Amino acid sequence: MNGIDMKNRIGIRIKEMGWKTIGNGNNKIEKIKANAKKYPKVKIWIIRGTTMVLLWTCLVQLTALGDTWGPRVLKGWPSSSSFTKDSHSLDVKLLPSVPAKVLPPKRVYQNNGYLMVSCNGGLNQMRSAICDMVAIARFLNVTLIVPELDKTSFWADPSEFEDIFDVNHFITSLRDEVRILKQLPPRLQKRVELGFVHTMPPVSWSDISYYHNQILPLIKKFKVVHLNRTDARLANNGQPLDLQKLRCRVNFNALRFTPQIEYLSRRVVHLLRQKGPFLVLHLRYEMDMLAFSGCTQGCNLDEVEELTRMRYAYPWWKEKIINSELKRKDGEIYGGHRRLAGLQAAFPKLVRKETLLGADDLQFFQNHSSQMAALDYLVSLESDIFIPTYDGNMAKVVEGHRRYLGFKKTILLNRKLIVELIDQYTNGALGWDEFSSAIKDAHAARMGSPKKRVVIPDRPKEEDYFYANPEECLKPLETEPLNIL
Repeated sequence: MNGIDMKNRIGIRIKEMGWKTIGNGNNKIEKIKANAKKYPKVKIWIIRGTTMVLLWTCLVQLTALGDTWGPRVLKGWPSSSSFTKDSHSLDVKLLPSVPAKVLPPKRVYQNNGYLMVSCNGGLNQMRSAICDMVAIARFLNVTLIVPELDKTSFWADPSEFEDIFDVNHFITSLRDEVRILKQLPPRLQKRVELGFVHTMPPVSWSDISYYHNQILPLIKKFKVVHLNRTDARLANNGQPLDLQKLRCRVNFNALRFTPQIEYLSRRVVHLLRQKGPFLVLHLRYEMDMLAFSGCTQGCNLDEVEELTRMRYAYPWWKEKIINSELKRKDGEIYGGHRRLAGLQAAFPKLVRKETLLGADDLQFFQNHSSQMAALDYLVSLESDIFIPTYDGNMAKVVEGHRRYLGFKKTILLNRKLIVELIDQYTNGALGWDEFSSAIKDAHAARMGSPKKRVVIPDRPKEEDYFYANPEECLKPLETEPLNIL
């Protein structure tokens, strides 16, 4: 019996008792009540009949619309025609039960306006800036727009935020702290597109009071403020504990890379782990650092000219005339593959991601240096030992993240001392055993173990970077870690 027959029969039965079907526009409530008093048993039949009609109608409608918006339980019901065909394609009992993702409750607050930010620099420079801007937005009670990533600097990576980071996780995981939107509301977006927006770089190394006293009034006045050049704009020290912990939460939890980057990093780590423990040596050979270092030790004339051309190609680099010998004593060096030949000979198991993965795997990352850096970042986190040759943003942020993961061993090279020891060994002033012992002694306390962040008032550039040692967020070890250099 189909739904139409059922409704017709119910309607006929009701009409036989002297009543019109429910849903007919000519029904009169008063007539129903009056007759119900005269015929009590009929009243019961009316209730039963109308209930059946309503339930059946709802079921028919939900089933018909189940493919577009119906509940999952309806979508899961197989029809008689499809069950036989698809009965072997899905075994529901074998599917893993995935717990529903529990989102933090939204934080309710009076919104003071909207904050747009444009990050500058490489991946890890932008990463720390994003953490700072989230914390600033939270403490100003403003809505943050998903940050814009640098596309015009030396790296010229066209990647958007969602090409590198899991943008939905970024937004939802922080909803109990700050409201984050992918774009401005339409009315404000139109104003920005027409150029009606207040844009400025904040003052470097400022504490949160600067943002309360200087930036918040501008946001309240203009409704939208756009901050550019956001690197190193929040002070390392002297900030509220809640602010410092939020910076850590964003860095270590909210800024998750895309599934594609996460997957490829796991592949690299798996391939390395097949051979046992592994060490990541981060050789910072970006062209900008090479040019600006000015160290030409061991370079041929073509390499010296190349470095000089690059150094003069970017007008914002203030230091142009560089004493190469002094730079070398600071521990900087250049040479690329030619310099790696000796290292490769001494360590035949030395590999690079380009030798571990095929061209197809890395094709997606070509001309996307920030995405490639994200892959390096994840592999560096997983390594048994991490050694950066230069204390740039990558080295500092990875160092801090490894501290957060339980003070994983990170050997921080004393480059100046290493240069001196190498010269003494080369000149015969030190034998190999003496050289080896001196290197080990010099780095015994440079393994990423717990320590206090160095604070230098009025000289923030010289003090320890917050993201290299976020001690407010770390649990001290009960025992000192072993040094196995």
